[in-house]
Amino acid sequence: MNMTVSGMTGGHAPQAMSGASARMPTTQKMAKLFTKIDTNATGSITQNQFTQAFQTMKPPAAFQSMGPSAAFQALNPSSDGTVSRQNFIQGMAQLSAQLGASGPQGA
Repeated sequence: MNMTVSGMTGGHAPQAMSGASARMPTTQKMAKLFTKIDTNATGSITQNQFTQAFQTMKPPAAFQSMGPSAAFQALNPSSDGTVSRQNFIQGMAQLSAQLGASGPQGA
């Protein structure tokens, strides 16, 4: 799972997705990213899957500064150990907006 990370369209949010057109809507980008992380195609991702993706996909600096555990916890409001597709898409959009407004932008 080697991917590069590029800028997100609109706003100042860092891009947490790669391999997608810059013109693709953010929700579509996050859905595509979720599918890449959900290697078992279960409809949810585990902490281990997220950590592996975090390490191999080289997220923007703002996400790297959070670390994979804190980012996963932010996406897992129920603390049940998995993140659903819906929570991932919504959570990543919120994190991107927050980190873009208050943190450095990614590569």
